[in-house]
Amino acid sequence: MAATMSPFGDEAFYWLESRHPAWGYSDLPPLTAWLIWLGERVAGHGLVGMRWPFLLLGSALPWVIVAFGRRAFDARTGWQAGLLCLALPLAGTFGVMAMPDVPLTLAIAVALQALLRAMDEDRLRHWLLLGIALAVAWLTHYRAAMAMLAGLLLLVLTPRGRAQWRKPGLWVSLAVAAAGLVPLIVSNWRQHGAGLAFQLVDRNPWAFHADALAQPLEQAIACTPLLYAVLLWALWRCWRRRGEGAPWDLLAWTSLGFLVPYFVFGLFADGLRFRAHWPLPGYLPLLAALPALCHEAGRGWRMTAVAGGVLGGLGTLLGLGYLALAASPQGVDMLAASKAFPGNFVGWRESATQARTLLGRKDAVLVADNFMLAAELEFQLGDRPVYSLDSSLNVKHGRAPQLAIWGRDEAGLRAAHAGAPMLLVVSEVMREREKLERLGAMCGRIQAPELVTRLVLFEGRKSFAYYRGRVPVAPPAGQADPTQCLFWRNAQAATDAL
Repeated sequence: MAATMSPFGDEAFYWLESRHPAWGYSDLPPLTAWLIWLGERVAGHGLVGMRWPFLLLGSALPWVIVAFGRRAFDARTGWQAGLLCLALPLAGTFGVMAMPDVPLTLAIAVALQALLRAMDEDRLRHWLLLGIALAVAWLTHYRAAMAMLAGLLLLVLTPRGRAQWRKPGLWVSLAVAAAGLVPLIVSNWRQHGAGLAFQLVDRNPWAFHADALAQPLEQAIACTPLLYAVLLWALWRCWRRRGEGAPWDLLAWTSLGFLVPYFVFGLFADGLRFRAHWPLPGYLPLLAALPALCHEAGRGWRMTAVAGGVLGGLGTLLGLGYLALAASPQGVDMLAASKAFPGNFVGWRESATQARTLLGRKDAVLVADNFMLAAELEFQLGDRPVYSLDSSLNVKHGRAPQLAIWGRDEAGLRAAHAGAPMLLVVSEVMREREKLERLGAMCGRIQAPELVTRLVLFEGRKSFAYYRGRVPVAPPAGQADPTQCLFWRNAQAATDAL
C-alpha cells in the first residue's frame, strides 16, 4: 500500500518541505521533512523513498510496547500488550503514510519505557534515553507539549514522582529534551513566530463548541467501541490503584495526562480538522495495564477484553482494507459512489499527467489554485516547480507563510515570471459553501484566462480545470463580483452538466 497509494494532501506538502531543508516550517518542526529527505536520498524519489522511514518507525511501535509491558509486569503481559497495540486501529495502521504522528508516537512510547526504568533504577542511561526521546518528540510536533504535561503531572502529584526531583538524572534528561526546542526557536524567530501563531492562534477559535462533546464517541469509533470501553476500564482501575506506587502511578497519570487534557482542549480548539489520532499516546500505557488487570479480574472481564482485542484487530484490518482500496484503481472505482470516497488520495496522478501533456515543450509556468494541489503536482512531476495562488486554504492550513518564504506564492510568481505564459490548474471539487469564496477570489490572478480542458474523474468526485493565460504584472486591483468570475461560472456549468 505504501508503494502504490498516492500521497495524502498534507503528506505531499511534507515532501515539498523536504526539498527545502530548514530548521523548521510554518506548520511543523523539521523532523518529518528530514525523514522524507533521508528516505529519498537512500531509495530515490517516489512513494517508497518517501515512506520507508515511516514504515520502519511504525513497525517498531508494537515492539516498544512489548518492552514496556515486560518491564512493568512480566513477559506474558508484554507480548499481550504488543498484540493489543496491533489490534488498536490507530496504532496498527501506522507507517503507511509519511505523517508526523508516526515518529511523535514512537518517541513518546520510548519516553514512557525510559521513564519507567529511570524511576525504578535511577541509571543515567535511562534518563538520557528519556531526554533524547522527548527531544525527538519536540523535533516532530508541537503536541510534544502534551507529553511534557503528562510527565509533569506524574512528577508533581505523586510521592514517587516528587522524589525524582532530587535525582541529577532527571535534570540531565530535561536538559537533553530542551535541545529539541532549538530548531523550533530558530525557525519561529526567522519566520516571526509563524509556527506558534498557526498552532496556538490561527487554527484554533478558542471558543467553546458543544459538538466537541462527541469526542468520546469519535474515540470509540477510532479505537472500536468494545476495545475503547475496556481501555477506559483499565484506566479507571489504574487510577484506583495509583496509591500502590510502581507501576500503577505511572500508568494512571501518563494515560490521564494525555486523555483528559486532549478532551478539554478539544472543547475549545479547532473542530474542522481530523484529530481522532491525537489521544493515541494516552492509550499506550493502558495496552500494558489491560492484560495485567485481566489476570486478576473475573472471567467476564477477561472475555470482554479478549472480545475487545479481536474486534479491535478486525477494525485494524478494516482500516488497512480501506487504504488498500484507496491504493487500487479498481478499489477507488468501487468507492466512487460512497461517502467513504478517498478524495485526498486519488486523482493526483491523472491531473499531473494532463498538466504534463498540456505543457509539452512550451515554456510555461505551472500554477495550482492552492498549496495542496501544487504539492501533489510537484511530487508527481518531480522535475518542475509548481507555484500556488494565494488561497484561503493556504492560510487555513498554515502554509501561506512557508510558500512566501520559498517564493512559491503569487508575489514570488510575479517577481520571477511577470508576463510569462502560465498554465493554471484548478481543483473544482470543494465544499459548496467554499466554492464562491475560493473560485471567485481567483479573478484577476491570471491574465486573459482561457479554459483549455477539464479532467473529470470518478463520476465527478474529482474535477480539474486547466486554463492558459499569462502571469499578471501586478496584483489584482480589487475584488470583483465573484459570481461573474470565469472560474466560478465554469465550475457551476460543469456541476450542472454532471
